[in-house]
Amino acid sequence: MSIRERLSGNEATALGMKQINPDVVAAFPITPSTEIPQYFSTFVSNGSVDTEFVAVESEHSAMSACIGAEAAGARAMTATSSNGLALMWEMVNIASSLRLPIVMALVNRAISGPLNIHCDHSDAMGVRDAGWIMLFSENNQEAYDNLIMAHRIAEHKEVLLPLMVCQDGFITSHSIENIELIEDDKVKAFVGKYEPKDYLLNKKNPLSIGPLDLQAYLFEHKAAEADAMRNAKKVILEVADDFEKLTGRKYSFFEEYKLEDAEVAIICMNSTAGTAKATVDELRDKGVKVGLLKLRVFRPFPAEEIANAIAHLKAVAILDRADSLNAVGGVLFQDITSALYVNNKNVKAVNYIYGIGGRDTKMDDLEKVYNDLLEIKDSENKVENPYRYLGLRKED
Repeated sequence: MSIRERLSGNEATALGMKQINPDVVAAFPITPSTEIPQYFSTFVSNGSVDTEFVAVESEHSAMSACIGAEAAGARAMTATSSNGLALMWEMVNIASSLRLPIVMALVNRAISGPLNIHCDHSDAMGVRDAGWIMLFSENNQEAYDNLIMAHRIAEHKEVLLPLMVCQDGFITSHSIENIELIEDDKVKAFVGKYEPKDYLLNKKNPLSIGPLDLQAYLFEHKAAEADAMRNAKKVILEVADDFEKLTGRKYSFFEEYKLEDAEVAIICMNSTAGTAKATVDELRDKGVKVGLLKLRVFRPFPAEEIANAIAHLKAVAILDRADSLNAVGGVLFQDITSALYVNNKNVKAVNYIYGIGGRDTKMDDLEKVYNDLLEIKDSENKVENPYRYLGLRKED
């Protein structure tokens, strides 16, 4: 029987970590993820877990400590945001290249500069190609659930890749919501014991682990890493199926909200999906056939599945909470339009950059997007100005 509670996203994440009881947690504080290691450190100090908590001097060192711990055969976790993730960048790539299934809670925040402590997805987009599995969370419940599933995915023998669970800074990390927790014993049974095959402290099979990999092998190792990311798609669905049996909560690569008979739809990630659902409901009450695709799994990118899910639409708006600054739209827009092209699906698409630096995105804003889509679907011409901003103040 589930436990009803009221928690912020950070609290829910820390509590999930407590239930998992990892061997090592290494972290350095940075807003808005600071509360996660702070809450978790109280569990260490009061004996609720037997985790070795390593308070390091920087985020680079936090990921370095996790790499060392995981390489030695320990289950390791951490949490960070924004510039902390940027400072980890070297070690983030080493973690994945060494095939170490570290789990990180990433509380999304704008990357400096200028300095901003509020939510956008520029931190996550900065490491999108670093070889980490990336799960996004609409609300506190999903942040908790994704974390509980994370080790099962990352540690699978056909995957062995690190994984980050993303949630929106302040919007969900500090907002208190109702949540259903799983009992401690059921979490431990679901996650299971970490039993790596190869690790530094295995005296029966001595080995060395390091980041040096020259011309003779690097290409092949990167290809193997890419294969592991492809394997993760199947494993993610298998773990989600087991999780549904445990909790009744169903997860997949994405959620289709009133999409089946929709003519136009928005695609987005994280907390904006909640606002979009409310907007869809309001427009449906007026007889307007709109829908939503909320992406949960960003890496590996479910290209074929997304293309098939939206192929019947007449127009789609792809919302990016980070700008690639490349003059041709955001990352999610590029990935989805590529998926449509490769899978031979012809759907009119428009990109909206929104919510940069924590700018609020309200139902009125999303209703404007849907109204734009209704015009686009009825137009005989190609989409005019496919690269747009949503909620940008105009100069007087």
